[in-house]
Amino acid sequence: MTWQRTYRGWLLVWTIAGALLFALFVALGTWQIERRAWKLDLIARVDQRVHAAPQPAPAPGEWGGINAEADAYRHVSVRGTFMNERETLVQASTALGPGFWVLTPLRTDDGHYVLINRGYVPDNRRERNTRAATEPAGEQTVTGLLRITEPHGGFLRSNDAAANRWYSRDVAAMAAARDLPAGSVAPYFIDAESGGNADVDRWPVGGLTVVSFHNSHLVYVITWYTLALMVAGAVVYLWRLEGRRKASARRHGQVDDEH
Repeated sequence: MTWQRTYRGWLLVWTIAGALLFALFVALGTWQIERRAWKLDLIARVDQRVHAAPQPAPAPGEWGGINAEADAYRHVSVRGTFMNERETLVQASTALGPGFWVLTPLRTDDGHYVLINRGYVPDNRRERNTRAATEPAGEQTVTGLLRITEPHGGFLRSNDAAANRWYSRDVAAMAAARDLPAGSVAPYFIDAESGGNADVDRWPVGGLTVVSFHNSHLVYVITWYTLALMVAGAVVYLWRLEGRRKASARRHGQVDDEH
């Protein structure tokens, strides 16, 4: 019968489509397994960096090789003099509430510059004169975590250097806005450690870096493999229906015109 040929034609189409979807979902699930392994390895390496003894911050000769995977959250130290008059406030949301990060250029003993995120201040401490008593003077040794520059801006908000509005820690843009010599500014910044600043009147408050990596790969693995099984189950179900239809036709003496 014509309708039987049409039915089997559509069954073949759905089988091919199901096979392609099955292969796609399995491939995506396998890729997520690989991504999860990579992410877990990255988390382990970063955790090791964070808790390692501090090493000297990368010097100019090493700047060209700085990258997030190999260098983010390295425990480093650097010595120099803060240029407090050239600080930049970057909008922040922290465990202490909303406010600003205070990023201050540090002129190192070798003559280059590193931006130091000295820590968090609330809105009522954004002006330098409200925290002048604890402003660092003279040579300082800063220990903290190396962070990779955050170019362009934050989510849905772009940095506006002309208006002095900053939503991300864009090292190059901040260095240019503060007239630091081109080519002499490190392409990273350092989140300073707390330094024991437990006094609430001592600002900024350092040591608030959150080391966290989004890792939902296992959920994706389960999702893609589940979809693959659902597709396979649907195709098997359709073929079982076809088998039952043929068996019923034979029992009732109907002609199944397969040829």
